[in-house]
Amino acid sequence: MGLHNAVVFCLIAGAFVSNFSHAVSAEKKVEGVCSALTATGNLEYPPFLWRAADNSHHVLGANRLIIDELSRRIKIPITLEDVGPWSKALSSVKKGQVDMLAGAFYTNRRASYMDYFYPVILHTTSVVWQRKDKTFPFHSKEDLEGKWGATVMSNSFGQAFDSFAQQKLNIFSVASVSTAFRMLMADNVDYVLYEKNPGVAYASMLGFENQIESVQPFVSSEGLYLTLSKASPCNTPTIKRKIALALYGMHQQGLAEKALLEGVKEWRQSRLNVTALLNNKD
Repeated sequence: MGLHNAVVFCLIAGAFVSNFSHAVSAEKKVEGVCSALTATGNLEYPPFLWRAADNSHHVLGANRLIIDELSRRIKIPITLEDVGPWSKALSSVKKGQVDMLAGAFYTNRRASYMDYFYPVILHTTSVVWQRKDKTFPFHSKEDLEGKWGATVMSNSFGQAFDSFAQQKLNIFSVASVSTAFRMLMADNVDYVLYEKNPGVAYASMLGFENQIESVQPFVSSEGLYLTLSKASPCNTPTIKRKIALALYGMHQQGLAEKALLEGVKEWRQSRLNVTALLNNKD
């Protein structure tokens, strides 16, 4: 076969594969067929979600328990994946590479590329973290003007605060909450913005619990939603109805709150296991 013919053949074959893939996705959307789902989330978010300490890419936490129960109720397997940092998780869902987010705040921008399910699965509060030896008066978001802060890349604190922060505040976006807290301890920033419960968990893990503290009032109190990518081939009326009905039933039975309590216990046990492992190595 000549070079020209080979190139033409490859282009035709590639076009066929691409068209076939799009046809399969379109067919799944039309028929409402969805044999499996994938999900991801913020994996630096205990007690909601975190990575197992054994490098197995296994994901633990309250939201994992909620996803497992949802999977059982809709009778579709849902695989909770570790795709990397929170910013990568959002990008993967936006592109349809992952079907769902297991916990996200609502913003108009995010709503442009994923559908939100109601009711919320859980609620969480976001706070200002300060060094105990370098506190400053904080009574409202305006008190943060003129100071330098840090938070996790692509994090949101609700539509109202996000808009204010974009216009008025100086905030570094970093890859992880661990990095943000270390910047605070190194006096590189004046404060850190992060959720309260995950912040407590990471402050303890890093050994900073006696050196940093969260202050009142809350920056925001937001619902954590389950979402489905608009680019997912599983985004069909049939699947969305199944998920919505299952979440409503779970909400009525208070399963999310029970999952949160289990998530807290699981996180504490995981830290005890890590401490025991380190002690045995010594």
